[in-house]
Amino acid sequence: MTTPRKIELLSPAKNLTCGIEAINHGADAVYIGAPKFSARAAAGNTLSDIAALVAHAHLYNARVYVALNTILYDHELAETEALIWQLYHVGIDALIIQDMGITGLRLPPLPLHASTQMDNRTVEKVRFLADAGFRQVVLARELSLDEIRAIHQASPSTALEVFVHGALCVSYSGQCYISQACFGRSANRGECAQFCRLPFTLTDTNGEVMIENKHLLSLKDLNLSDRLEELLDAGVTSLKIEGRLKEVSYVKNITATYRRKLDALFERRPEYTRASSGRCTYTFNPQADKSFNRGFTGYFLNGRQADIGSPDSPKSVGEAMGCIKRVDKECVVLSPDTGKAFHNGDGACFVDRKGNLTGFRINRVEGRKLYLNEPMTLNRHGMLYRNYDHEFEQLLARPSSTRKIAVSFTLAETPWCYTLTAVDEDRNRITQAFIYPKEEARTPQADHLRMQLGKLGNTPFELISLSFELQGNRFIPASVIADWRRQLIDRLLLLRRVNRKQEIAFVQPTAHAFPLSGKGNCELTYLGNVANRQAVSFYRMHGVDTVNPSYEQQPVREAVLMYCKHCIRFTMGMCPKHQRGHDVRHEPYYLVSSDGKRFRLEFDCKNCVMKVYKT
Repeated sequence: MTTPRKIELLSPAKNLTCGIEAINHGADAVYIGAPKFSARAAAGNTLSDIAALVAHAHLYNARVYVALNTILYDHELAETEALIWQLYHVGIDALIIQDMGITGLRLPPLPLHASTQMDNRTVEKVRFLADAGFRQVVLARELSLDEIRAIHQASPSTALEVFVHGALCVSYSGQCYISQACFGRSANRGECAQFCRLPFTLTDTNGEVMIENKHLLSLKDLNLSDRLEELLDAGVTSLKIEGRLKEVSYVKNITATYRRKLDALFERRPEYTRASSGRCTYTFNPQADKSFNRGFTGYFLNGRQADIGSPDSPKSVGEAMGCIKRVDKECVVLSPDTGKAFHNGDGACFVDRKGNLTGFRINRVEGRKLYLNEPMTLNRHGMLYRNYDHEFEQLLARPSSTRKIAVSFTLAETPWCYTLTAVDEDRNRITQAFIYPKEEARTPQADHLRMQLGKLGNTPFELISLSFELQGNRFIPASVIADWRRQLIDRLLLLRRVNRKQEIAFVQPTAHAFPLSGKGNCELTYLGNVANRQAVSFYRMHGVDTVNPSYEQQPVREAVLMYCKHCIRFTMGMCPKHQRGHDVRHEPYYLVSSDGKRFRLEFDCKNCVMKVYKT
């Protein structure tokens, strides 16, 4: 029989609390920011917190990956090397990196994962990274299912990680320099200024306004929860939830949503299995649209789609609740019951007549009548959304999940003693002998023993079976059984720690050609994000003749500041490649920000990419 392929649900951890709750709600692994040099500078964590998260995760055979995925300057390399060793000693399972200079440091035997900031979108790039020693590669979000499948077929032994949920960057990750150019804040250094969430006016080359004051670069949020089986069949092994800046309620709800869907999938498809231990029980019904979202999209999984943007607002819209039937002086009346009910204190929003997202708080609910906390002008027949579910958030504010590892007990006796054996779901087995007088009971004891041995509430275990191998109806006091149970559980926890195997990986120097090599003089531009001598040496060793410095070190005139697969012209129905009949005489187009800055758009139809320049 073929061994099932382990599938990893990978959740974000803004901090220790989020990381622990991600594990408690079903994550097989979590990723968390290092104390420094993380691509989310606002989400750094202390070594002691990372160590505490590692201890909790490893209890369930879950893993902790640390993001150290900024580009690094020469003066930071020694500190980075020291930090990596500290992370190794607290027991992390892998390091997520962008900067190839790290591979030239004196590293511990720690697996390396290639961050999506490396712009991993081709068969050649992924194969190169695998040959360079990377154990797992985070693919670009823009890939289609066919492209993912082709990468897997070309590198079948490489673990592929894909984003399945959360916010989308409009530019290919690692290829966005507009925050640096406009604000001096480098996305490749963890300081993205969220330029793509700003409003713009689109004009043609004559200055004529085509679209006014819309969030033209802001995308909906990714949601592939209904596409998991296709992703696994295409060769994906790690399913990643975005959100290292999200709060704990988001982590709880979205992790639980995907955990339930994956477990249901594994029931139908036994060739796939979970990558960690323990089963979760929730106090709430997980529902993705109740957490922060700008509306959902499958992005490019099925190829190019028109409706992937959120031009009205970069804020959360939440869940659709129903159409507005009537607007009275004091209340709003919704259309007939849709099965979703508002509650007192909920937050709601709608798109007003100017196309802007407008929100309000609900004071009181009477059936389909909503009494507002202030007068509002709402559109009749417009859709009303709930972007804050008060009762749902109250549930998530309390303990909302328990994760238990299955264990079986056997109570037996020998001529000299009693024995108690525990076997957990990972086949860890422990037996302990106890000396106690053998006394025949006056009443049946099976239920009493079962009740006492099953009291595992404050442990990570859940008793699923109990068998007796006794020579009679033995009397053993409850206090004695409780002491035996505690001793056995303590030893089983120790055994789980001892038996857990830490993955070892040594990065060996290689000289295989970088994908740009072999075409005359091979030059790596600012797009390579090279900011230190170690990274320069890496690329030269792999056949690159000329290595240019990063944009952060040496800005390039007329540089492309964003490479986007999202195309404004396609969204407008004016693409000459996919939507015939477009007149290009009034190009180029410009995005004009609220402060008057202009950004020229260039449409590279051959490569199906929109480029953004600063004028």
